[in-house]
Amino acid sequence: MAPSQPSLPSNRVFVVQFRTQPPGAPAGYAGRVEHLVSGQVACFHSLEELLAFMMRVLAEVRHQTDAP
Repeated sequence: MAPSQPSLPSNRVFVVQFRTQPPGAPAGYAGRVEHLVSGQVACFHSLEELLAFMMRVLAEVRHQTDAP
């Protein structure tokens, strides 16, 4: 029997650190994200930037696992 794949593969793990918004500032998303396996890091200033980084890294991970 083949070993089962982990339900949460380590190559898809990110750490996201959000910056605290100053009092009275409009709500927003800003901070830093790191992909733990590759060490790639990015600062983001919007939810769109955070998601774009994560999607790019996950596409790279998928490409590497699909390669022969």
